Amino acid sequence: MATDHGPAVNGAQLRGELTRLRRASGFTQQQIANELQWSTSKLIRLEGGHSGITLVDLDALLAKYGITEKKELDRLHELHRASREPAWWDDYRDSIAPTYIDYLGFEAGAASIRQLQIGFIPGLLQTAEYAEAVTIVGNVAPENVRKIAGLRLRRQEELAKRSARPRQSYVIDEGVIRRHVGIRKDRTIMPAQLRAIADRAEQDELLTVRVIPFDAGEHPGLFGSFTLMEFEGDVADVLYLDSGRGLINKIDAEDPQMAEYTDDFDELLDVALSAEKSIEFIRSVAQKMS
Repeated sequence: MATDHGPAVNGAQLRGELTRLRRASGFTQQQIANELQWSTSKLIRLEGGHSGITLVDLDALLAKYGITEKKELDRLHELHRASREPAWWDDYRDSIAPTYIDYLGFEAGAASIRQLQIGFIPGLLQTAEYAEAVTIVGNVAPENVRKIAGLRLRRQEELAKRSARPRQSYVIDEGVIRRHVGIRKDRTIMPAQLRAIADRAEQDELLTVRVIPFDAGEHPGLFGSFTLMEFEGDVADVLYLDSGRGLINKIDAEDPQMAEYTDDFDELLDVALSAEKSIEFIRSVAQKMS
């Protein structure tokens, strides 16, 4: 059955199920392509998400895999329909990089989001004032600043609407907490941002925020921010490496870097303050900034 995880993740789930059905049927990609008189590259693109799946192609594949039960056909057809629905992030395609659009699609349907941030407050935790302050100093045309800053708030709103909200876990370097963003415009922006994080972390059982203090010394996160996402169903985990200024590199589950960054995140949790001490620390910094 399709979910409210958005077209990107519904599409990924459909592709995952088709790949699973092919393998369970004992076919290679080349065999199925030959049976359907397709090029092998067409099936590779379909399963890899590099081209769309038409209803005709879907039915041809399901017939080859022996799927005839109406309930199962209806479920997969519904997944296909949901994968082709308009997405709320379509409104931003003319303002942000395609890789970031890809990121938004998977974030919208993730079951778990784990992120390390060493430069900024995570976008899903930013206040409107903080978001605008950091967007202004980025490589963003002045006329797009409000729209891009508003995108971060829209992301938060859309996740909050989901029937099953994702579990979110953030590890933030102390430098992010101590940098007095917005001070030249309004010195209350950063302390208000910190209090907002502390309040949300205390109130939301699905949200955890941990701070790595300076005295923890060197740690794997010093090499750059990254995000790990997990999903329900036949959707593989993804890793995004943040290159800055909205440029994000996607790493798929079979890449060895996935395991490396998963281990790195666990190591970061080992050196970070506990969730309770992190909240206390964030509030203390906010108090000093005020």
